[in-house]
Amino acid sequence: MNASPSVEVLQRDPAWLIEEIRRLKAERGAILLAHYYQDGDIQDLADFVGDSLELARAAQRANSKVIVFCGVRFMAEVASILNPEAEVLIPSLEAGCSLEDSCQPEDFRRWREEHPGAVSVTYINCSAAVKALSDVIVTSSSAEKILRQLPEDRPILFAPDRHLGAYLQRKTGRDLILWPGTCVVHEQFSLEALAGLRLEHPRALVVAHPECPEGLLAQADFVGSTSAILGFVVASPDDEFLIATEPGIIHQMEKKASGKRFIPIPGGSGECACNVCPFMKKNTLTNLWECLRDGRPTLRLPEELRLAALKPLERMLEMASR
Repeated sequence: MNASPSVEVLQRDPAWLIEEIRRLKAERGAILLAHYYQDGDIQDLADFVGDSLELARAAQRANSKVIVFCGVRFMAEVASILNPEAEVLIPSLEAGCSLEDSCQPEDFRRWREEHPGAVSVTYINCSAAVKALSDVIVTSSSAEKILRQLPEDRPILFAPDRHLGAYLQRKTGRDLILWPGTCVVHEQFSLEALAGLRLEHPRALVVAHPECPEGLLAQADFVGSTSAILGFVVASPDDEFLIATEPGIIHQMEKKASGKRFIPIPGGSGECACNVCPFMKKNTLTNLWECLRDGRPTLRLPEELRLAALKPLERMLEMASR
């Protein structure tokens, strides 16, 4: 095995890291899954890049003894729930989620008890413990389809993202009882910043994720999940777009539609990094290399919890496929 370089060398030699990650991945027989919001170098190393629904399906069908998940912790949990035979590694256990943090299991349990008879539809951005207390899990790309299949005579609880829930209410006409959580990234997108960019780029179309506040969604030319946004900009005859979601997706946009221009919308502070997910960026080339080198951190759930969380996830996968 090659000698490990110093931290200083790692910081100035990403090419060495990339070569070593590829070698270690092959040595361990690992499959690398990455979310669209990861840095471009990590996306390029991945065997599969996708949104939450696509990654759940990829994890479920992965025929590998090791899954390395470059996303946030709840996504790695989903991989472990759906594919218990695989060892699931995640470069950083600190890669959490503001939506998950906003919805703690005991609070969620009490909320459910306050609404007996309601169907609990829970966004995938939550802990395994909250999934285990839910009736069906949804992603932004599957939520509308799943909601339309639910009985119209039963109230629906939707957690934890209130902006996505409000968007789904408008799309489906269903009354949803909303948990008050928001995404720390999508909450920051500013109408003032959007207005300024529209003056600079009057021909650009605005595309937005439904986790954004309603006021911004009302200004968008297209609203959809991460994968839907990607598909829209690739297929569109237009060639300039303002992007209201985490800018990691622009890496795939530039790969799939190289002749087009993609401009990230900044947050309310002007030229800040408010549109960058601090949790997704916990995964780096360095800790991905360390993860593959050391075989840790691993993510495994107690079997009772895994089985309880598996039921609403399997229901999601089945309903999303109808």
